[in-house]
Amino acid sequence: MTWVEQEDSVAVLKYAAYVQDKWTQPQAVTSGTDWFVNWADFPSLAVNGETIMTNILQKSSEGTYDYDVKLNMFNVLNDVTGNTLSRKRTENFLLHTDGISAEHGFVSSAAYDDGFYVSWLDGRNTKNASPEDNQMTLRNAFVNLDGVISQESEVDARVCDCCNTATAITSNGPIVVYRDRSEAKLEIRNMSIVRWVDGQWTAPQTIGNDNWQLNGCPVNGPALDTQDGNVVVSWFTAADNDPRVLTAFSMNNGEQFGAPIRLDSGDAIGRVDTQFMDDGGALVSWLEPDGDDIVLQVARVYKDGLHDEPIAVTTTSAARQSGYPQLEVLGDVVFVAWTDLDGDSSQVEMVSFELE
Repeated sequence: MTWVEQEDSVAVLKYAAYVQDKWTQPQAVTSGTDWFVNWADFPSLAVNGETIMTNILQKSSEGTYDYDVKLNMFNVLNDVTGNTLSRKRTENFLLHTDGISAEHGFVSSAAYDDGFYVSWLDGRNTKNASPEDNQMTLRNAFVNLDGVISQESEVDARVCDCCNTATAITSNGPIVVYRDRSEAKLEIRNMSIVRWVDGQWTAPQTIGNDNWQLNGCPVNGPALDTQDGNVVVSWFTAADNDPRVLTAFSMNNGEQFGAPIRLDSGDAIGRVDTQFMDDGGALVSWLEPDGDDIVLQVARVYKDGLHDEPIAVTTTSAARQSGYPQLEVLGDVVFVAWTDLDGDSSQVEMVSFELE
């Protein structure tokens, strides 16, 4: 698990490992005074064997949204007592190669072969003299375990500006899900998927067909998980002025998806996450109002459209500082983490429980 702490003017990326049924003491990965720390654009995390890769956002110039993606790769080894030892492999190396002071962020990553596939939103084309040519793009690259970057490519030339991306690996190879953006006259913000097939990325394919027309970014991206050839995607939409959380399954590596399944009770806020369970169903988390409270909900959903009643994990806040709750399933145990706000301070909270 990774998170960012602020210590006076210094931002610190920390991690802890779950070893022998307990969390190790937090350790610092890297720190800096020139980071772009943002409630919605938080560090990604991927693990390949003993190697962990995560990232930070570092300011590249004086512009508010001019920052670069820097990757950090290190090994975690656990000794016989459960103590965690770390050995840094490559620290704070640049993901993208454009050299333009612009927005680069919303990174997602997944382990693949001898490295990681990494996706991100890239603003290198947002600095054009002509406003109509200023487009946020989706890019992807492969990073091997020595930190060598290859296969960098533009996957989509026009996407939503500040919704998180989601990257995962199917039995056929990598896939990326993100909030797409149609031409300016319509401004449709639907979920799309691209797949790595025969050495190249497929054309974007819409998931769900929400047809959410919005002249702005909702800052509310998708969540994604895979299990062999199965794919689950959860997302938020407010199309037709009906805020809701939807989930769709694919049984053929993301080539086609079934009809979206609604999980929320109404007026959802979103900020979703999702994970497959061993029985082939999926667990989904999201925020929604409950009277005067904002609750973090979790529900189990299946490919046939059936789903359990949501479980309220905790009350939280709709404020930006409450961030994006995170969900992981390990065997029969569910871990849910969120940012708890207490006045001017905040801390990471976590609960774990077993599903019956």
